[in-house]
This record gives sequence, structure tokens and C-alpha cells, in this order.
Amino acid sequence: MMMNERELVRLEGVRKEYGNRSGYIRTGDTQAGNFLALRDIDLAISRGEYLGIIGKSGSGKTTLLNMITGIDRPSSGAIWFDGERIDGFGESDLARFRGRRVGVVFQFFQLMPTLSVLENVMLPMDFLGAIPARDRMERSKALLERIGIADQMHKLPQSLSGGQQQRAAIARALANDPVLLVADEPTGNLDTATACAIWDLFAGLVDEGKTLVIVSHDPDLTSRVSRSVTIRDGIVEGGDHA
Repeated sequence: MMMNERELVRLEGVRKEYGNRSGYIRTGDTQAGNFLALRDIDLAISRGEYLGIIGKSGSGKTTLLNMITGIDRPSSGAIWFDGERIDGFGESDLARFRGRRVGVVFQFFQLMPTLSVLENVMLPMDFLGAIPARDRMERSKALLERIGIADQMHKLPQSLSGGQQQRAAIARALANDPVLLVADEPTGNLDTATACAIWDLFAGLVDEGKTLVIVSHDPDLTSRVSRSVTIRDGIVEGGDHA
């Protein structure tokens, strides 16, 4: 497949079907008892784009995020990342791809509770091994300084506010300098002022050349991003351009 040189990610005809969902029947789409979460998705994401994916609970938005990041595999269709088809990767190659090319920011932070903030940021570097061991601590400190919580680096996550934990999670997602940063409901558990600060931080990362994909149920996301698409019942509207 020939990708547009501006494209970083392209999904072509991506379907995701889950089996054995008790009592679920959709005649004509899938087998009785199965659940079709994504239906023939075509979606292109440009380099340096700030994309919002908006959908209600159960619309398929988190499943779509899992396709883009390689967390899960499609039942059919193709997923291309920077000109390379990733849906056929083996588990070890897929893990290396995720660790090096993609950073994920989760709604509930998912920081390791027994590690300090600094150690949490260093962890992805330790797993991947792409950054020399001698440089990892200084890089982690620099990221925390950049994110604005360097003064919290030696604390455990539970002693931080929600906004500080989210900043720590963003620093961790940036640890291996990924080309793509994705965030799943990143401000869903934050107060308005803190959420605005996180949005400003994301905008700054886009200005620096990062590609960001934000997934949310909030239609106000359209005012924050440069382009938005809507997903309903596993179908993306307006996704196939970059």
C-alpha cells in the first residue's frame, strides 16, 4: 500500500469482533452471540496532527484506540504505521513497536503505586532499553521539569493531586520519545482548572511536533483539537483523510 507521505497512521477496512457475548445477536453483521465493536474503519492520521475521537460509552472508541496503538489486533483489515503494516506483527515485535513509537496516557493514570514519580517515568526506558541506562535518570528529571512537577519526583503517586498524577502519566508516556501520543479521557477525573492546564500542555506538545490522538465522550473536545471524528456503533464518520 502507498501511504500519503504526510500520513503517520492509516487503518483500512478494520473490523473487530468479540465472541461469546451472551445474548447478543445482530443478524447480517456477525454471528449470533458475537459482538461487532468496529465495522470497516477507514481512518488516516497525519504527522503532527491533533486529532479528537468522540463517542459515547460503548461506541467503540476505546477499541479503536487499541487498534491504533497495537494494544489489540483487528479481526480483519490492515493497520499501517509510518509505512509499515503492524497488524501482522508477532507479540514481541508489537511490544517493541508500542514501547518505542507510541505513548499512552490513561484516564486513571495507572502509575505504579510503590514506585516514586521519577521511577515511574524511568520504567518504560528500563523495559525498552533504547535509551542508555546512564541517561535514563537525567532524561526522567528533564521530562518532569518540562511537565512542571520536578519538585514531586521523589514522592509516591498517591501523595500527588489528580492533576499532578496526570502530568506524571504524560511524562511517563513521553519517556521513550514516541512519535505518537494517545490519551483516553485524559481530563475525565480532573477539575476544570486542572483540565485546562492539561489541555494547554497537550497543545504545547503538538506545537513541538508530536502527533496527538485524544479519545473522549465530550463533544467539547472539538474546540480543543485541529480535527475531530465521531464514532457511533463502531462506525467512524469523516475519518479517511489526512
